[in-house]
Amino acid sequence: MNNNILKNTEDSYGLIAIMFHWLMAISIFSLFGLGLYMVELTYYDAWYKGSLDLHKNIGMTLFVALMLRIVWRMVNATPKSADNSASKIEVKAAHYAHIALYCLMVVLMMSGFLISTADGRAIDVFGLVSIPALPIEFANQEDLTGFVHEVLAWSLIVLSAGHALAALKHHFINKNNTLVRMVKILPRK
Repeated sequence: MNNNILKNTEDSYGLIAIMFHWLMAISIFSLFGLGLYMVELTYYDAWYKGSLDLHKNIGMTLFVALMLRIVWRMVNATPKSADNSASKIEVKAAHYAHIALYCLMVVLMMSGFLISTADGRAIDVFGLVSIPALPIEFANQEDLTGFVHEVLAWSLIVLSAGHALAALKHHFINKNNTLVRMVKILPRK
């Protein structure tokens, strides 16, 4: 595989950034849907424990992917805005929206970890690794972090929807490559 297509350039995202983006997007929306389904289950429902375990396993795996994505973003070029007509305010708003998305993902996943380990037990991730609980606990940990997790999940979904709408606006109204360059690798200059 051509190493040139793996990395970002000043004008385009590379294959690794594109794969991280869509892996995170699909997983987060899937986990959100699973979370909505899970909270409606009772202890006696057949899929109560299975859905909870799946949510935790994917969430912990996604946290590792998020950390790798952040490292990749830090060591890789960041493409400049594809919208030459964008004002400085629009470019700054997009920048801060991306930072907010990353922050929401990190804190959301950390709150999920705190919910799952509130009883002091480790999280068994797909039977491959056991992530231990923190050696400290606080009063009402599961309830408090559960509330935070729910608020952050909804916030992330709303901000992600706004992010998607902005990409569609750039594609259909502004007619630039903002969306296209996150779907396919553009020719390298």
